[in-house]
Amino acid sequence: MRLTVVGCSGSVAGPESPASCYLVEADGRRLVLDLGNGALGVLQRHVDLDEVDAVLLSHLHPDHCVDLCSFYVAQRYRPGGRRPRIPVWGPAGTAERMARAYGLPTDPGMTGEFDFRTYQEEAFDVGPFRVRVARVVHPVTAYALRVEHAGRALVYSGDTAPTPALVEVAAGADLFVCEASFRDGEENPDGLHLTGRQAGEHAKAAAVGALVVTHVPPWGDAERARSEAAQAFDGPVAGARSGLVVDVGAGR
Repeated sequence: MRLTVVGCSGSVAGPESPASCYLVEADGRRLVLDLGNGALGVLQRHVDLDEVDAVLLSHLHPDHCVDLCSFYVAQRYRPGGRRPRIPVWGPAGTAERMARAYGLPTDPGMTGEFDFRTYQEEAFDVGPFRVRVARVVHPVTAYALRVEHAGRALVYSGDTAPTPALVEVAAGADLFVCEASFRDGEENPDGLHLTGRQAGEHAKAAAVGALVVTHVPPWGDAERARSEAAQAFDGPVAGARSGLVVDVGAGR
């Protein structure tokens, strides 16, 4: 598998990156994990929209899902007529939430362009990928995503506060892409996000191969988040940036 960071800015799009979006590729198939504000434009630097096999949304905050509205416009109105429906996986209510975001009636909403599917407890297949989700801690229903292919595993935290569920779903993963929105040592609100140190602690507890720290907001310090994580996790630690490409499991 290959991961491309399309967008990694936390909470809002920033001057150097769109909000959350990650492209996962293997065997000529492509998954998009989250599609936050500003991401669809940059995504097209890396893949033609007709080549996207599925979109997986971690949760329904705008910085993780709102550019599905732009994707809807591209699906519906590009020359050549409507494209085949693209599967969109997400929490319960995703289809209705996205219809409201674009000002559409919920019936039919975007269902002519996307095949909306709700996460269940069971793992599921998308082309050559095996996907499993775990409910994490956030003010809205939110999931961490584990994507497996050919014996390798990538785990994306989505947005989460500290939780054993994140360690469980990330256990033994070759690559762990983990949010680090908050600064260590500050009075951060409960139930929202991780610090860099906490991201590193979760990576260590899960015994992952490598860690990419992400979702640092524009007013944060990405290098500080990476450094905090590296103090808690003794494996390779990188800071996410738009355009970063990682071969999952390389060198492990």
